[in-house]
Amino acid sequence: MPNNRHNYERSETLSVEEHFDPVFATSLSLREKQIQQNYRPLIGIHKWFARRPGTLFRNLLLAEFNGLQPTSESYWLAHKMRGIIADPFMGGGTTIFEANRLGFSVVGTDINSMAYWIVRQSLEPLDLLAFSAAANAVLSDVEEEIGEFYRTRCIECQELRGVKYFLWVKTEPCPSCHTANDLFPGYLVAEATRHPKHVLVCASCGALNEYDRQPTNSDPEPCVECGLPVQIEGPAKRQRVTCRQCATVYSYPAKEPVRPPEHRMFALEYHCETCKPNRKGRFFKRPDGDDFARFDQAHRLFIESSDLPIPDNAIPDGDETERLHRWGYRFYKQMFNDRQLVGLGLLLRRIGSVEDTPSRHALLTIFSDFLRYQNMLCRYDTYALKCQDIFSVHGFPVGLVQCEDNLLGISRVGSGSFRHFIEKYLRAKRYCLSPFETRRNGNKKKEIVPIIGESITAEFVDSFPNEHGRQAYLKATSARRLALPPETLDGVFTDPPYFSNVQYAELMDFCYSWLRLGLSGEFEQFRGTTTQSTEDLTGNVTLGRGLEHFTEGLSSVFRHFAAALKKGAPFVFTYHHNDPAAYVPLVVAVLDAGMDCTMTLPAAGEMSASLHISGTVSSILDSIFVCRVGSGRRSGEDVRVLLMQDAVAMTDAGVNLSKGDVRCLAVGHIGRIAINRLFETWDRQRPLSERMSFASQKVIEITNEIKLSSLPSEILNGIIDNARLQEVTLAATV
Repeated sequence: MPNNRHNYERSETLSVEEHFDPVFATSLSLREKQIQQNYRPLIGIHKWFARRPGTLFRNLLLAEFNGLQPTSESYWLAHKMRGIIADPFMGGGTTIFEANRLGFSVVGTDINSMAYWIVRQSLEPLDLLAFSAAANAVLSDVEEEIGEFYRTRCIECQELRGVKYFLWVKTEPCPSCHTANDLFPGYLVAEATRHPKHVLVCASCGALNEYDRQPTNSDPEPCVECGLPVQIEGPAKRQRVTCRQCATVYSYPAKEPVRPPEHRMFALEYHCETCKPNRKGRFFKRPDGDDFARFDQAHRLFIESSDLPIPDNAIPDGDETERLHRWGYRFYKQMFNDRQLVGLGLLLRRIGSVEDTPSRHALLTIFSDFLRYQNMLCRYDTYALKCQDIFSVHGFPVGLVQCEDNLLGISRVGSGSFRHFIEKYLRAKRYCLSPFETRRNGNKKKEIVPIIGESITAEFVDSFPNEHGRQAYLKATSARRLALPPETLDGVFTDPPYFSNVQYAELMDFCYSWLRLGLSGEFEQFRGTTTQSTEDLTGNVTLGRGLEHFTEGLSSVFRHFAAALKKGAPFVFTYHHNDPAAYVPLVVAVLDAGMDCTMTLPAAGEMSASLHISGTVSSILDSIFVCRVGSGRRSGEDVRVLLMQDAVAMTDAGVNLSKGDVRCLAVGHIGRIAINRLFETWDRQRPLSERMSFASQKVIEITNEIKLSSLPSEILNGIIDNARLQEVTLAATV
């Protein structure tokens, strides 16, 4: 194990700037982001949004603090470093975990209580045997109360079997004749990919039909039961539907609805262990009378169980929640059906009775996380044949066909149930005890590399930590309010918000509204009705938070944490955006903090298949800004040369570069150069509007200088021409 130095002293060599290997780091980050739960099982503790790769931050920390040893070598070794690393926007905790694992004490803040809880639970020691015993007891007890609600009769062997998913369609009454019409956008239940045939619902009788092809309105197939035509196209299109009774065409959702739309159960997917060995594909059926009776039984139990812990708070106004209000969802409990509510209430009450505190906290965390799959906004993936969680896109999508998941689940079958989330949590905690890395060997096969001697766990402290004991000082508060002694931080590594960020607080309130019912008695962070704060650093139209609010808040945090850095220590952050104007708040914040930007480095931060990136001009790449207090050695201003170096490095790492990627890296350089040029004359005492104007003018000036609009094509063409030249040279040599 390397003998990493204590009380890191700044040498003349600027470590991150000189030692960070973008090809090595990006090759690891790309693989991690494809299956992050395999490379960093720790993310299985709880959902958070836009987590940066742990492999990237491990590389950054090692580049700064591990001396001259190349990161491609030190990465695979265990370390015992000493010092204090801070993250003022810890979010899902990537910086905190990677620094803790290397041996540092950590300081982490986030204004969102859910972020605080996720990071805390990730570092919390847990007796796995005690936890497993408590989890099994909870599963057993709740299964006795509600297990029968998740059974159905197999259409082949006639035995009662477990249901994986119930499928529901929204209905909307006709304003003319009041007939309830199904809002099917299409009648496809399952594609013939992971099932032998295409499965479609008959619009006339509701039977499930299986075909070798997908029938259409112009070329239908007869229903196996009623003989009427079956087609894939549904009646709901562009928020309009035609009444099946009187042919009135009307809009949905209703204008200013007083409640959410009703749902009708139309299909089930179940699992039969007896019939499965002799059957190809999945088990689908139309619900029968007993299936509806079981739901009615769950409804009656819910009505009778008036004392269950179920949130009654309203869904607040917001940019993301506006869609819910438009569909009539006014309270969080309206996002669940009665079977879900009674099951969730019974489960939460039973978890609350667990005596072992760490196990109870772990089970509450699992409960909060698996809510993503236990609501009536989940959708059924007709290709993958599984439930899609509510946050499969970063918002509150209100679909027309919903998927109700089995609450407790079937062992080793399906996904999204409480049982499966227990297994995920256990895997995350085993990883904390014995972290590993994944690399490709010579045949490009994956190889698990145990990092023996490292772990992810901490001693929690209520005041500023010392640099010797792997302590964790975590707070759910605005970063600018945290008490920080001067010259105590060995580094700040973070992924700050950007102005047009997703409204994470609005989304996480969905989980918080339930989790607070189990934690408010123990933790003051869970006594409010929402995680939202007027100090959130995101733009929000509904709440009137504009660019000046964001810039002032970011500047305040940067100034506060920069003042706590040891002499020469780095302030490193990742950022990506294709619009130069989005970097103005960063320029102001860095300069207000008395820092200069020594370099911007390229690295992958997202995966191209990400649902909110795939098929867009967005970038998967981050610019890593390396800043230090005072003016120091800087990288140059020839953006074309630097950008070509970045582009070649990213190509060598396996990135299939797009114009969006190149533009993103170019804009990162624009931001850095703007900081460099303004550093000597910057006056942070000037009014904020003037500082923003100076920064904006400088960004525009540099954007015009480098001819940003044509630069991405120029760089990509240069890489292609260079590759062709190399091919010709190689061919001539051979």
